[in-house]
Amino acid sequence: MGATPSAIAFDGANIWTLNNGDETITKLRASDGANLGTFNGGPTGSVQNGIVFDGANVWVCGGNLRVIKLRASDGVQLGFVQLTAAVTSIAFDGANIWLSGFGTVIKIRASDGAHLESKGAGGGSSSIVFDGVNIWVDNPQAGTLSKL
Repeated sequence: MGATPSAIAFDGANIWTLNNGDETITKLRASDGANLGTFNGGPTGSVQNGIVFDGANVWVCGGNLRVIKLRASDGVQLGFVQLTAAVTSIAFDGANIWLSGFGTVIKIRASDGAHLESKGAGGGSSSIVFDGVNIWVDNPQAGTLSKL
């Protein structure tokens, strides 16, 4: 595993970690912790904030207003999406990638990275999650949650 793990995701068989200390992404076999590969953090910049698995690929959000897409089977970078705002959290709803941070929620299509929607999220949102039906975003400054 790389230096300073900062976020983790599970792909059904493996654990993926973001490593801010050396700007890498590591894939570990969940059954025994074996390192299956460490990959370059690429165009996310020096701060990686969130990671999610979409059923085929791993998405990483972070610095430089970008989110990158890695093929889960081998960690190859499939591309990146340039964002309109900084994000701190990422979720997958079965078809789309949702990103939140600093009062903004961004929705992109997982299949091709197309930007579908951006909306304000009051209170400087920092976390986002999909519950199987709805997207939830925290509003820490207001002490509330928003259901989208």
